Amino acid sequence: QVQLVESGGGLVQPGGSLRLSCATSGGIMRIYPMGWYRQAPGKQREWVARIISGDSTNYVDSVKGRFTISGDNAKNTVYLQMNSLKPEDTAVYYCNTVPARNYWGQGTQVTVSS
Repeated sequence: QVQLVESGGGLVQPGGSLRLSCATSGGIMRIYPMGWYRQAPGKQREWVARIISGDSTNYVDSVKGRFTISGDNAKNTVYLQMNSLKPEDTAVYYCNTVPARNYWGQGTQVTVSS
């Protein structure tokens, strides 16, 4: 059974940084590309970043140069390093496979505000 548990969110000032973690199970990191998604209040969930085969990465234009996705197969964990955070990055962040499957976890709240 696949479980995804996100953590690392919080309240940060504009320009600050956070590192999100996603603990995975079921060996899915070795099977599927993994990604991070986010859902802001009143908006649809959107894809943010993905990692394929541990090294190839892609990002939505709005986070390019600020966010970095990485994975540690030994720890079964996917990370999202977020730098230069902006108020518009405020959202609940989720990890999932890419394309997403019915594995959604609870997510972790990121709030960027002064």
